[in-house]
Order: sequence, then C-alpha cells, then structure tokens
Amino acid sequence: MGNLVEVAKVGELEPGEGKFVEVEGKEIALFNCESGYYAIDNECTHVGGPLCEGDIDGDTVTCPWHGAEFDLKSGEVLGPPAEEGLNTYKVHVDGDSIKIEF
Repeated sequence: MGNLVEVAKVGELEPGEGKFVEVEGKEIALFNCESGYYAIDNECTHVGGPLCEGDIDGDTVTCPWHGAEFDLKSGEVLGPPAEEGLNTYKVHVDGDSIKIEF
C-alpha cells in the first residue's frame, strides 16, 4: 500500500458532489457517489476541463466544458469528445477521515 493522504472529512461532501484536492502536486477530483468515494485526475483529457465541477450520474462524471463522460471507478472514457482515460486513486475512509492512496 502507498502513502495515505487525508483530503477531506466524512460529511464534507454531500452525495453527488465533487471537490478539488491537491496531493503531492497532483490535481485530483474527489467524488461522493451512491456507491462510495472515488478519486480521479481532475483535468479532462479532452482540453483540461475541471472534472470536480462536473455533473455526477451514478458512477459517471460529465466534464462541464464539452460533455466528455468518464467512469469514476475505472477512469475509462464513456463518451466523447475525450479519447483517453484518466488515472484513478484508491480512496480509504478511516473513521471520519477520507484519504487517498498515493
């Protein structure tokens, strides 16, 4: 297991909400979904839209700039115009802390 870095507290993000966090110089989007917390690269692979501001539907986030869709669990592209997937990061809930494995 890699380093665990605390990025939020449980209850800080409402279900269906995203948040920008920076961990070790990387911009990451943290999401609270019905099925749990997920963390992916914040920058859309199309032209860099901020995914933390995107709409969430289930385990899918839609880029607010041009509508590219990504699977929050795998980082896979689900809809254009993006063609490349994103890095994902393991999220751990430890008591009231939300941590990303890095």
